[in-house]
Amino acid sequence: MLFPQSLLARARDIALVSFDVDGVLTDGRIIYSERGDELKAFHVQDGYAIKLLQANGVQVAIITGRSSSMVTRRAAELGIRHVHQGADDKAATLRQLMAELDLSPAAVAHVGDDLPDLPVFAMVGLAVGVPNGHPSALAATHYVTELAGGQGVARELCELLLRSRDLWPYS
Repeated sequence: MLFPQSLLARARDIALVSFDVDGVLTDGRIIYSERGDELKAFHVQDGYAIKLLQANGVQVAIITGRSSSMVTRRAAELGIRHVHQGADDKAATLRQLMAELDLSPAAVAHVGDDLPDLPVFAMVGLAVGVPNGHPSALAATHYVTELAGGQGVARELCELLLRSRDLWPYS
C-alpha cells in the first residue's frame, strides 16, 4: 500500500494507538442471539497486524463507549493490555493513559468512526477515520482508511505505522 510522505512522517513517532471497537474493529453492527447474547465479528487480519505492531514496540489500547465480553476476549487473545470499556469520555480516558505511559499527544494515534471520537481526534498526533464513519468525524481526521470498519482497518493502520519506520516485513 502506498501512503503519502506527509502521512508517513506524521506516523513515524507514534508510540500508542487507541482503537474504538464498534465501526472500527467491527463493522458496527451488533447482533443479538435468541438468548440475548451479543455477537461481534472481528477481522482476523487485524489481529495479526496488531500483534506485529506490538512486537515492534508500539503500544495498543482499546477505548470504547460500550462494554462487551467479546471485546475483553479479543483483547486478551491479542495481548492488548490497555482496555477501557464503557468510556463515557474517551478523551479523558486517553489523557489518563497518556499520563500513565508518559506520552505526549504527538506520540498517540486514535482510530474512530463517530461523534464520541471527535474530542480524541482533536488531541492526538494522528487522527484516523474509516470511510463508513460519520461525516463530522471524517472531517476531523488526518487520514481516512481505504478499508471500512470491520474490514481490516487495523491492518491498514499497522502497515502505515510500520512502513513509516521501514519495519513492514512484506512487499
